[in-house]
Amino acid sequence: MAGSFYPAQAKVLRGAIHQYLDGARASSALTGKPPKALIVPHAGLVYSGPVAAHGYVLLEGVVERISRVVLLGPSHHVPFPGLAVAAHDAFETPLGRVPVDESCRQRLLRLPFVHALDEAHRWEHSLEVQLPFLQEVLRGFTLTPIAVGQATPEQVAEVLDSCWGSDETLIVVSSDLSHYFDYETAKRMDAATARAIEALDAPRIQHDDACGRIAVQGLLEMARRHSLTATTVDLRNSGDTAGSRDEVVGYGTWAFR
Repeated sequence: MAGSFYPAQAKVLRGAIHQYLDGARASSALTGKPPKALIVPHAGLVYSGPVAAHGYVLLEGVVERISRVVLLGPSHHVPFPGLAVAAHDAFETPLGRVPVDESCRQRLLRLPFVHALDEAHRWEHSLEVQLPFLQEVLRGFTLTPIAVGQATPEQVAEVLDSCWGSDETLIVVSSDLSHYFDYETAKRMDAATARAIEALDAPRIQHDDACGRIAVQGLLEMARRHSLTATTVDLRNSGDTAGSRDEVVGYGTWAFR
């Protein structure tokens, strides 16, 4: 996705990431316990980057602690049953290579609904666009990238349970919200989705509410099991960041502590 969803030049990309992080620091109250998990959006950087940055700045006090990232996002291009890990041993952006966590991958492949499927990852922006933020905020980490296909929230929860770890592990779910409604309709829909996420009420999130709905619902189930609370950190749409207000895409960031 380098050159389309985000800049292909390392210097330009790094500058854009830090511009969004600086903006998030200036407008956020960076207080409270660091998050165990985040939900962040995944559009082109100019559209959703300002919103995603509000989640990533919350990690800055614990960057030495986090050494593993489990990253889930919807498969936009390749239909398949269950969930898919990649067979490759690293992902690469203009900012460098990120090694894949082989031990976590092998644990997941023992689950009957998890497959090694490179095609599900090759053009999948929902996962890739998170990497530059993680590369700039964290000191160094291994990655478990998981594309969510025709799966159930219960399967997502089982996958998360397998790699949940302790304080060294960060869970990131990549999801946009409503798609191509007018500005006011999208605001109402996305506000309702935010209330459902904060209530950990997975069944209230329907097909039109979030493209990463299944992964979000699985995370909400795990949040219940681990007595986490969800806080809305930012909630906007493309009409607020870099687009018209005729047809917008919703973006939100949530922290789970």
